[in-house]
This record gives sequence, C-alpha cells and structure tokens, in this order.
Amino acid sequence: MAELNLNGVVKQYGATQVIHGVDLGIEDGDFCVFVGPSGCGKSTLLRMIAGLEETSDGRISIGGREVTHEDPAKRGVAMVFQTYALYPHMTVRENMSFGLKIGGEDKAEIRRKVDAAAKILKLDAYMDRKPKALSGGQRQRVAIGRAIVRQPDVFLFDEPLSNLDAELRVEMRVEIARLHKQLGATMIYVTHDQVEAMTMADKIVVLRDGRIEQAGAPVTLYEDPDNLFVAGFIGSPRMNFFEGTVRASGAGTFVTLPRLGGIEVPVSVAKPLTETQAVTLGLRPEHFEPEGPVQAEVMIEVIENLGGVSYAYTAVEDGAAPIIVELRGKGRPRASGALTVGFDPSAALLFDTASGQRIR
Repeated sequence: MAELNLNGVVKQYGATQVIHGVDLGIEDGDFCVFVGPSGCGKSTLLRMIAGLEETSDGRISIGGREVTHEDPAKRGVAMVFQTYALYPHMTVRENMSFGLKIGGEDKAEIRRKVDAAAKILKLDAYMDRKPKALSGGQRQRVAIGRAIVRQPDVFLFDEPLSNLDAELRVEMRVEIARLHKQLGATMIYVTHDQVEAMTMADKIVVLRDGRIEQAGAPVTLYEDPDNLFVAGFIGSPRMNFFEGTVRASGAGTFVTLPRLGGIEVPVSVAKPLTETQAVTLGLRPEHFEPEGPVQAEVMIEVIENLGGVSYAYTAVEDGAAPIIVELRGKGRPRASGALTVGFDPSAALLFDTASGQRIR
C-alpha cells in the first residue's frame, strides 16, 4: 500500500477548466472520501488518479513514484465502478480471476488470491454462480473482490453503492469499512452522500466547482467548518443559517437576528467586527435545547417523528429554508404550533455573509 499526492493538478477540456490546481496528500492506509454536489469534479479527479482521464497539468504520485502520465495498468490502482460491470456469462470465480488471467499470472497463484478474496468478502458459497443468480450486494462484493485480487497500492471507489436500495447501502457501508480495516489499504471513495462520507472516512475532501473547499477528519469538518458551503453540506439534517447584523456596545458584541424575532446573540471572536456588518449565524438542529440561555419562539409547521428523535420544521418564508429543531425526550411536542427554543451562543458558528468565510 502507499500514500498518494496531488500537486497542482489541473484538468481542462479545451478552453474549459474543470479541476483547478488541486493540492492533496493522502496518507498510506487512509480511507479518504471525495464528497460534493453533482458536477463538483469528484469523479473526474478520481479518474485522473486512475489514469482514465488525462491530467492537463500538475503531478500525481503514488508511493513516491510519479504516475501522472503512466498507463492505468501500471499505476498500481484498482477501481470499483458504480455499475458492477461483471461478465454475465462468467461465474463469480471467473469474473474475479479474469484480470489476473489476462495478465498471465500462474493458475495456482490466481486460485490462491481469488480464494483469499472470496473468504474476506464471504463469497465462498457463490463461486460457481453467475451474476444473474446474485443479489445486488453480492454483485457489488464480486466487483470489489475483482479489485482485491489485483493487490493494488490504492483502491478507488466511484459511487459504488448508488444503485443499491437504502437498507443494502447501510449494510455495504459497514462491509467496506470492515474491509478497509482488514486490508489496511489506502482507499479513495467518491460519493455525493455526505452521510456515507461521515460514517466511513478517515479524511473527507469537500469539493465544489473543481476546487477543494476543505479537507480533514469528519468530526473536524462537522464541528469546525471553514465556510458556509462546508457547514451547510456536512451534516444531516443540515445546519440552520440566520442572517443578521453586528451591534457593538460597551457590554460586548452582539448579532441581531431578524428571523428569530430580533433577538440579540452575544458573540466572541478574535477579530473585531464592524458595526452593522452583515454576518450569518449557524446552528445545528441538535444545538437547540429548551433551557438554553438565549431564547426565541418559532412556529412549527411539520414534525418528523423518527422514534428516539424528532425534527421540527418551520414554514418556508420568502424562499428561505425552514428552521430545523431537533427534539428529544418523552415530553417533546407532537403537533405543529408555537415552540420556544433556546441555545447556547458558544455553540453557534459565525460567518461573513458576503464572502461566506468563517469568522473565528
């Protein structure tokens, strides 16, 4: 296994640039997830690492060896695609061993590698079946097994769970996370689902418009986002945002929030804020608590009951997203209406409205 480094990587299609000078280091054995909205460049970046897309500029290295313009087969990577891409006329064993046979590897060694991969993926009982006799999850495991037998330096996954139903997605997330721990392999995983990213990754890379917005551990991105985009993209349900203005007085610095009845929230930041400066205050749904020192009243329109937790949603006003409040405990409201909420100002995150950047 090996570390991977991208230095100033650029991708252009004619005059259109879609990847803009990406710099990224992924440590040996890391599970790194590329996440972002559709069209952000995550799959393109993965395909550049695999050698399936030509790199217009910059440098890609794997294990200290530059592979920027190497053929895909010589890069030491194996890729698992969104579609299983299994040969329908071949058995599971034949599908898993096909690449090794083409490479001219010894038959006994092929069998050993395939049997070892089948044991890891719990496919032993299905080796003589053809893909049509397998479930979606089993087919995906065969596709992963085909990558394992190659014993690559880096595993690449391009939205491998997108075609599975919700329950099977959860099951396969656990399977892939377990596989990563068992192999100790360097893995790069592309998804648009930030829940997958949060639950599986050692490192998350958030992309937008071909640029890295922020990279780091899942908890870091959740608790300490650098900007409004990352704060809004990471977390489910999403973070609540309240536009406001700064008011400074002898008692300190406050942010006035018109959407919460004009309440004033005390803020503490290292850099002085300008009077009347436009800022955005971010609060996650779980930051609301009945006894919080700052109190406000909201009108709840819908309550989503999930059993141990409920989420209350306000009405959509003037195109703004609804406020989402997490509710727990036996005494939580069950119907729409006025709801008094509180929160601790220290839990709130502050952003500059104009630039979207975090104010710390």
